[in-house]
Amino acid sequence: MDLAQEVEYKALASFEPVDKLMLQGSSDVQKFYSNEIVFLTGGSGFLGKQYIEKIFRSCAIQKMYVLIRPKKGKTIQDRIKLILSDPVFDKLRTVKPNFAEQIVPVEGDVADIRLGLSDKEWDVVAKDTSIIVHMAATIRFDSPIRVAVVTNVRGTREVISLAKDCKHIKSFIHVSTGFTHATASRIGTDLKEKFHPSPVSPAAIIGMVETMEDSRLDNITAELIKDWPNTYTFTKAIAEELIRTTAADLPVAIVKPPLVLTSYMEPSPGWADTSIMSGPCGVLIGVGLGLLRVFYLKSDLNLNIAPVDFVNNAIITASWDSIVNRPASDGIPIYTVSSTKCGIPWSYLANLTRSEELKHLACPKAVWYCYLLETQNNILYLFLFWLLHYIPAYVIDGICYVMGIKIKDIPSATKVYEKIYKVSKVFGYFMTNEWHFKDDNLVAMINRMSDEDKAIYNCDVNSINYKEYLKRMIVGLRKYIVKDGLVDSEKAYVKQKRLYYANWIFMILYIYVWFMIAFYMFKAVQYIVC
Repeated sequence: MDLAQEVEYKALASFEPVDKLMLQGSSDVQKFYSNEIVFLTGGSGFLGKQYIEKIFRSCAIQKMYVLIRPKKGKTIQDRIKLILSDPVFDKLRTVKPNFAEQIVPVEGDVADIRLGLSDKEWDVVAKDTSIIVHMAATIRFDSPIRVAVVTNVRGTREVISLAKDCKHIKSFIHVSTGFTHATASRIGTDLKEKFHPSPVSPAAIIGMVETMEDSRLDNITAELIKDWPNTYTFTKAIAEELIRTTAADLPVAIVKPPLVLTSYMEPSPGWADTSIMSGPCGVLIGVGLGLLRVFYLKSDLNLNIAPVDFVNNAIITASWDSIVNRPASDGIPIYTVSSTKCGIPWSYLANLTRSEELKHLACPKAVWYCYLLETQNNILYLFLFWLLHYIPAYVIDGICYVMGIKIKDIPSATKVYEKIYKVSKVFGYFMTNEWHFKDDNLVAMINRMSDEDKAIYNCDVNSINYKEYLKRMIVGLRKYIVKDGLVDSEKAYVKQKRLYYANWIFMILYIYVWFMIAFYMFKAVQYIVC
């Protein structure tokens, strides 16, 4: 058995007792969801798909309405069929083969007034729904302010409106982000599970984007967001204020995830989809394929990360805990999922990746020797990026152009690195700065959970074995993103050893060429001056 397959097999085997416990359906959280009807936004996203899988596999809910945004050339039936074809549902299909019959796709869009629902659809959903989970958001950090506000703020307003019309509302979970108030002025400070001052009134910002022209909005965006690094965190902060000021009469709670990575265990170790490429997992893939050699980050930064299954377990249990265990006098509960107190720096994970043990999980599709240089110096990063990425990319594209080589659906090397550079600058703020995320409410919730629920809905990041997690992450990314079949790991390891020497030879020659170019340019300038 290939080593990568062995990692997956051992992880799945270790979870078998929990699978058996889950089938009993007798835990407190499972009873809370029994026969309930859920309305979900954001079901097509990374977090949303895993939520659907876990809630159906672990609970006996009656039905789930999933808000689906129509796309050109695809009906919502086509889209839900595509969503449910994801490998994340493979395990669920073996346990509950007919689960899809309990999913009702509803055509709409959080960016539209009344979620784009007709009056009839609105009334049907409001009559049936007892639990609302609002995940939908535009997660692009650089979205135009209008798009971010309409989706993240006004969309939340419309979901609140729906919740208030629900006849049997039992729980309303708003999924935010742990970084809503990770502002420049709060770097190095504690971010507690409480409401912070909003950068602007929700009504005011909605009114602005509904009445102003794009050009004017673009001109004032920098001044609007000020302390916030991007329109995403800015608008998610305002959405929390909207919850505080307009949803206090609802059974509402807020869950704030950190950076969400591949699964730790469920439904399979390391599960991911392509949407995860823009974060730390994208860096790992780039390095693992020998394509990414330098990145902008602080190596001793304590990462605020969590596996997707831990985040969804927190969302599922927060719905139960916020209703059953918290007195109304406590106000709207906020649960932050955080790993910063674990003290998991990037350098720790990077050193694990470089260890001999994990090198044996190398990907056979790697095109070059896998290594990564990290720096938080802007000038040095730009220099190294040009030296190790842009210049080789231009050479490769030039050779392909001269030889007439063009591969369908694969962008040029320079376009790939342009995108990588853009992503690195967007994430650079979070990869070079640190905040202390407090998770007291989440810890208190975990302490109130029964032993059965602690096993079924594990959301305690302190229980994670990060060495094992990194193994599963590598295996998952190979299986679900790179799709190398989890074979030939040992051959890939031998290949990397050879490429190690090839890389040294190449770098010596490469640097020598640039040295000679610089030398002759200096001579030429000296000659002209003289």
